[in-house]
Amino acid sequence: MATSNSSDNSPQQSAHQYGEVGAPFSRSHPFYFGFIGALGALVAITMAQALASASQVFVLIVISLFFAMGLNPAIEFLRRRGLSRALAVIVMLFSVLSFVALFSLLVIPPIITQSNQLISSAPELINQLKSNPTFAHINDQYGFLDTLQERVTLWVKDGKFVLTAFGGIVGVGKVVLSGAFAALTILILTLYFMASLPQITTIAYRIAPASRRERIAKISDAIIARIGTFVGSQVLVAFLAALFIGLLFLVLGLPYALSLGMLIFVCALIPLVGHFIGAAIVTLVAFAQSPTRGLIALIAYIAYQQIENYLIIPRIMKRNLAIPGLVTIIAALVGTSLLGLVGALLAVPIAAAVLLIIDEVVLPRAEQK
Repeated sequence: MATSNSSDNSPQQSAHQYGEVGAPFSRSHPFYFGFIGALGALVAITMAQALASASQVFVLIVISLFFAMGLNPAIEFLRRRGLSRALAVIVMLFSVLSFVALFSLLVIPPIITQSNQLISSAPELINQLKSNPTFAHINDQYGFLDTLQERVTLWVKDGKFVLTAFGGIVGVGKVVLSGAFAALTILILTLYFMASLPQITTIAYRIAPASRRERIAKISDAIIARIGTFVGSQVLVAFLAALFIGLLFLVLGLPYALSLGMLIFVCALIPLVGHFIGAAIVTLVAFAQSPTRGLIALIAYIAYQQIENYLIIPRIMKRNLAIPGLVTIIAALVGTSLLGLVGALLAVPIAAAVLLIIDEVVLPRAEQK
């Protein structure tokens, strides 16, 4: 009995050994609020540092997932024609690789040829500019053509223009290896996401409460469909830009109209800097033929860009994504300022998703109240 009593009293003694147990914290207590706030801030800072350290990997994952969602409508189209999803993914992969191979065969050799021609004829082109009264007057005041001629002559003589532009042999190697690694990573991740997108969405939908799972799934599927529509719209915009450049080169009598059209098609798909790259290449190729046609090509390209940015893109986005033109422009500007290239790529589909959620969730609840 004594043993039993001692065993019964030992938990009480151990409980009171460190003092009396206090009352539970009230959620309105300042200490509770401060502790939870400090813990949340610490977690947020840790997550921000983790994302910053893995930002490049995160960007590659986001781009790959975006491409997978963008290509999903084409895969679903092939599935409706009787193909399995695995076979449809293989067909899409083959189509993309075929386009890359065709692009490499038709575009890269003319660009290299025109670049060599431009570099070798650069001193003569500068002399033609110096013979122009307007450029000669500006050169007399600032001497920029004389400085440019000296540098170009040195580059042509040494044959180190490309190495100088990219910071030497090591710079060229870093650019090539970094680009190849990023492209291969995006290709592999996109292939995986395309093959497993239904399984990924199914697992994500199971996290939602059962009472709201069906509605969340329908809205999420609509958002994925809008991303695919956005990619299709971007392809259409890029095709129009390529068609314009091809016709412009034919009108001006410039070579490689088809190759430059394909190049502009690819550049137009790159957000933020794509058209700057395209304009520079088009202008250089035209300048290699004559300064006058180079200037005409530059002015025409800039004029088309204004038409595309303020007329073509807003109308296409409004028709296909039900986004007002002003929202498209604001979303692109905000996304670019926040996340750069990735923000420019994701801004419009995110805006479309937000508008869909507002239309389907926020406004109906507001009307019920």
